[in-house]
Amino acid sequence: MNPPARRFRIAAMAALASATGLVAGVGFLLAHAEAPARARPIAGVATAAPHFIGAVATARPLDGDGPPPHPFLAGAGRASMHADGASSDTHPGPGALGASPSVRSRAGGGAFGASCPLHVFDRSGLMIAMCANLFGSQFVLIDPASLDILAHFSLPPRPSTFHALVTFDPGKIFGDTSGAYFYLDHDDQILVADSRYQVRRIAHAQDRRGNWHFHETARWNLAGVIPHDCPRLLNWAPGGECDKVTALLPDTQGRIWFVSRNGRVGVLNPESGVVRVMHLPGEEIQNGFSAAADGVFIASDHAMYRFSANEDGAPEIGWREEYDRGSFRKIGSINQGSGTTPTLLGSEYVVFTDNADAQINLIVLRRAQNVSGDRLACRIPLFQVNGSAAENSPIVWGNAIIVENNSGYRNAVQQRDWDHIPGGMTRIDLRSDGSGCDIVWTAPTRAPSSVAKLSVASGLVYAYEMRPQPSGEIAWYLTALDFRTGARAFSVLVGAGPGFDNNWSAVTLGPDGTTYVGLFGGLAAIRDAP
Repeated sequence: MNPPARRFRIAAMAALASATGLVAGVGFLLAHAEAPARARPIAGVATAAPHFIGAVATARPLDGDGPPPHPFLAGAGRASMHADGASSDTHPGPGALGASPSVRSRAGGGAFGASCPLHVFDRSGLMIAMCANLFGSQFVLIDPASLDILAHFSLPPRPSTFHALVTFDPGKIFGDTSGAYFYLDHDDQILVADSRYQVRRIAHAQDRRGNWHFHETARWNLAGVIPHDCPRLLNWAPGGECDKVTALLPDTQGRIWFVSRNGRVGVLNPESGVVRVMHLPGEEIQNGFSAAADGVFIASDHAMYRFSANEDGAPEIGWREEYDRGSFRKIGSINQGSGTTPTLLGSEYVVFTDNADAQINLIVLRRAQNVSGDRLACRIPLFQVNGSAAENSPIVWGNAIIVENNSGYRNAVQQRDWDHIPGGMTRIDLRSDGSGCDIVWTAPTRAPSSVAKLSVASGLVYAYEMRPQPSGEIAWYLTALDFRTGARAFSVLVGAGPGFDNNWSAVTLGPDGTTYVGLFGGLAAIRDAP
């Protein structure tokens, strides 16, 4: 071993030894933390940025119906990062209107602080968030009014955390989507695939003394069907394949589907425990997927697929449609391919973006198994030449599709050049006869990484926007756009500084109209005055 490599390895081992002790301590503390954990605000930097831009909005509910109810998912807007089985990113309830809004934040999700990027709500209105720090991730049950933590449930660290520690490369964490796509089922139980290849079903309940707790109700093992020779403390240089479960979602028959980073598609029968898997060699799957009565729709970094389960419960390809994946990974994308979880439009179409080199395109495909004529209903270029990327699922309501430009954004740790984030959000409508698409509006909003949401009751699109200030700091705003016109309704200052960076987290609308934003430093709630 040459001297520089030796010095690097010694330094890495020292860092790891220190971190390993902390991991054990953190795991113990998180598992035994007393509830409630009182919220403390995220530390920011002073800014002269205006606290409010625009005017109080008037709710203008939208006509039409959302995706049909999914029998094995929580209700509309509550089920997952992308709201429902169709990944529509729509919420039936209201969002903030900008009426004397207040902003409350909580730093982290546990004893050592964490980003809290993903949130769902049980039917009583309690928030369940996934929070993560350098040492691992955990589910936390949160009082939505106070942001106090009521209960914790810790998950094991991912291999990418270990790998980032020994290589001093935080990008390995931010480029790993494994475990992020959990869902809340029809019984308000979490289903997640952890880093030890266990699908876990987790419930929450209150005991006779009024204390909340999480408890596991079922577990299924995937280790026998997914290669897992991964970097770990006692396996510094693995020679085999390290695959990771990216996402899972039920189909409308209750089977649990899952996908992996290295292109595996699997079906778990929760009644029998039988798992069937197929492999898409040479393809990656780094995003979530969608499920409806007519099939499961999955995008790899090469093609869009329609899947179904055959008589044996094994995944079966219905059709495969290649798209332009480009020739390189763009800044603003996790891999070289579509960055969007496919979204279902009505009962006939599936929507996603490609990764064409100069300018990405919105793609709308007819999703029936057999179509007469071309499967492609629409391909339309988005945003500016040499400045377009999409890493978040499109919003879909009716025939309208809204896409956010993520070009130029890396993550909260490695971002340096804020001037090269062009931004932009655009609405495209699919023609009623399926003959093509038309751009309705494009807004200059610079929302570099937010999983934006639409409130059907308010008629507003909520995104998380960066606004550089003359003094050099970055101010972060919750921005509401008029769904019909794209005009800015209002923007509310959430904070300034790295802790308020969105860092690929979701915007989520609570049942009472409060708008929540996951932040690098924790979580923020923006609510109108009573």
